[in-house]
Amino acid sequence: MKRITTNVLIDHEDKFVYCGTTTGDLLQVELGHALFKQYTPKGGPSKTFALGITTSALLPDGDVVLGTGNGVLARISGDTLRVKQQCQVLGGVTSVALTEERSEGGSGPDGTHFFCGTTLSNIYWVDTDTLTAELRNTCHHERINQVAFPADYSEVFATCSVTDIRVWNAVTRQELLRIQVPNMECFCLDFMRDGKSIISGWSDGKVRAFLPQSGKLLYAALAEIVDDLGEAINDAHQNGVTALALSSDCGRIVTGGMEGEVRVWNIGFQTQTMDASLKEHRGRVWCIKIAKDDTQAVSASADGSCIIWDLHTKTRKLCLFESTMFKSLVYHPDESQLLTTGSDRKVAYWDTFDGQAIRVLEGSEEGEITTLSVSKSGSHYVSGGEERLVKLWDYDKGVSEYIGVGHSGTITCAAISPDASFVVSTGSEVPWCRGRVVRR
Repeated sequence: MKRITTNVLIDHEDKFVYCGTTTGDLLQVELGHALFKQYTPKGGPSKTFALGITTSALLPDGDVVLGTGNGVLARISGDTLRVKQQCQVLGGVTSVALTEERSEGGSGPDGTHFFCGTTLSNIYWVDTDTLTAELRNTCHHERINQVAFPADYSEVFATCSVTDIRVWNAVTRQELLRIQVPNMECFCLDFMRDGKSIISGWSDGKVRAFLPQSGKLLYAALAEIVDDLGEAINDAHQNGVTALALSSDCGRIVTGGMEGEVRVWNIGFQTQTMDASLKEHRGRVWCIKIAKDDTQAVSASADGSCIIWDLHTKTRKLCLFESTMFKSLVYHPDESQLLTTGSDRKVAYWDTFDGQAIRVLEGSEEGEITTLSVSKSGSHYVSGGEERLVKLWDYDKGVSEYIGVGHSGTITCAAISPDASFVVSTGSEVPWCRGRVVRR
């Protein structure tokens, strides 16, 4: 009796208008007398398209292609409104764009193929005759929390977001692998030094390891040989694993949690055991880094402290205090200094020997800084945050030399590639992870 129309189409002869509705049916109305003619699909509310008809397009032969909120693409006969074909895509359909045939007289839709966009940030290439959908482009559909490169390898990188981890080709920017854990958020990830696994921390408090080529759970793969192995490190932290760092010998993982705990884990072929639990932070651990010789680790927390831990004695070695919420830190490659940043919008240089502040720079004019990354040579580093700008700094001069503009939301992470040829930055605005080539 009543419909809310979201999209309309007029046929080529200006005779009928086709109305897509939120209740999931397509109405045909005669334009001349404004009379309702027929609708599809018939059979009552149980037969209508779920979540409504969100978009539609008119083919050259008069048929209608429509997309629905639950990801159904359907081809409807323009005369009888019979459903000829339909297929399923991932995410609710938001747009349909027909291919065009160009000629001397202009251009128009040729009706052979069309692009389809969805709410889960997927773009499909669809054949209108067979209605087969081919995934052409994709990206995260929620905020991206972290980006990581394998050791000394710049051709691929991994990103983590809500429900999934994705591995990307840095050259073609195509997705190589997608690892999904439903109803969970991945806060952090990194590649093992040997490149044989991706270690990740999740909102359910587990540390999961995945094979970087197949995406299978590493510990689950080992469990096929050793029966007593689990799929993950269960209950690593209450309320979520928010930061992690991996040792260079691939034998230990240092993790940080939402409650401020820092824990050291020994990783063996058959076991994953906790070696120490260090509880001195009183707020969320945002970042952890391990020294190259695996003798010490440093953690940055929202409680305004950065603690350098001795991994042999499992005790605090140094503590850095500042009236800020520390969000990120990095070692200089020679490990003589630390860089920290956070809610006070400053980038601070610290001496790792005595914990004294060496230099403090104004890193942002608007909002906190959330990420730092230093080049392998130590000559430059990048920063990003709520200012939505990626800044490239000269390490010694303390001067911002280049600024990258492109994000429309808070920058959550930025990483310089191991060969220092480009930077990958990720944000909370959803659309894509951006790469910028830096030339000097």
